[in-house]
Amino acid sequence: MPVLNRIADLGPQMTEWRHWLHRHPELRFDLHQTSEFVAARLREIGVDEIHEGIAQTGIVALIKGQGEGPTIGLRADMDALPITEETHADYASETPGKMHACGHDGHTAMLLGAAAYLAETRKFAGTVALIFQPAEEDGGGAEVMVEDGVMERFAISRVFAIHNAPGLPFGHFYTTPGPYLASVDEARVTVTGRGGHAATPQGCIDPIPALSAMVTSLQTVVSRNVGAGDALVVSVTQIHAGTALNIIPESGFLTATIRCFEPEVRDLAEKRLREICEGIAAAHGVSVEIEYERGYPPTVNDPDETGFAAEVASEIAGPERVVTDAPREMGAEDFAYMLAARPGAYLFMGTGEGAGLHHPRFDFNDEAAPVGASYLARLAERALPLG
Repeated sequence: MPVLNRIADLGPQMTEWRHWLHRHPELRFDLHQTSEFVAARLREIGVDEIHEGIAQTGIVALIKGQGEGPTIGLRADMDALPITEETHADYASETPGKMHACGHDGHTAMLLGAAAYLAETRKFAGTVALIFQPAEEDGGGAEVMVEDGVMERFAISRVFAIHNAPGLPFGHFYTTPGPYLASVDEARVTVTGRGGHAATPQGCIDPIPALSAMVTSLQTVVSRNVGAGDALVVSVTQIHAGTALNIIPESGFLTATIRCFEPEVRDLAEKRLREICEGIAAAHGVSVEIEYERGYPPTVNDPDETGFAAEVASEIAGPERVVTDAPREMGAEDFAYMLAARPGAYLFMGTGEGAGLHHPRFDFNDEAAPVGASYLARLAERALPLG
């Protein structure tokens, strides 16, 4: 695989960086150790500017090329997950209940590796903006960075990101133009009746039959309200009610996740959830409270930039290892906010066999770091050509 030679030399350094990050996982915006570590490495690398404290603990670093030109943004997420690690690696998490179970430590190490190469070679005209983002897993750090004005402040014209993909062939790249990852919304439906003794249900208003009917009826949103070609997931993930065998509870609740790609499908799903739950509540004589929160929007790849990114990936991996019509994924990604602000593309990179994302035995494949870093560095050189 034609990894850039200088980046191949940086492989052991990226592994060292990644292992330090893995030992010290932090969550959401509370990435103070992580941010300090990244900033220190960037100073050692010799970037031109380091801007800290964006979205609390985010960083944007600039590397200037040989001459004037536009600015390209390369993003890596830095946060970990609230999971107890089970890898038993000698660099395993030193913080109980927290671990890098999604490979953001690897993403950060790859962008640092690309930064070291670009700061040394500077074979481009313009500026590379290295975006180290907090709170991808929870909190929408990309949205906060966009709201903090990073695109305008640093004149970023295009933006790209990459995510590791365990279980997919090592060094293969996957993407697709248009919507690639789904929007993700959350609903909590609370039903209140009148509790009492289970032996005298006629004196109660039982919330459990209403909740049960809602769970069943919500399945019809996908099967009967949207077309077969419109991807939509409505999954009820929790249902809670009751405290004892002989008590009809006063209330109960369910939660659901709703995922899709198109704005009109998103609107329809919310509308039908509300109608179904309110209608069933009325039929059962209970009251209902619906909390509906819209989360990350769909991650939409710009078609032209996706084609460009795929060409660059082909240079690194070979065209036979780049899939440009990958199936859309129902997972969500807050890089969507950056793609809504600027054209760009999001790709997955296969890292071979291993535990899946968000699993307590997940561990980023360090052999993949030079491949990902080469891709990121070559993106900058191709987007900002000399001459």
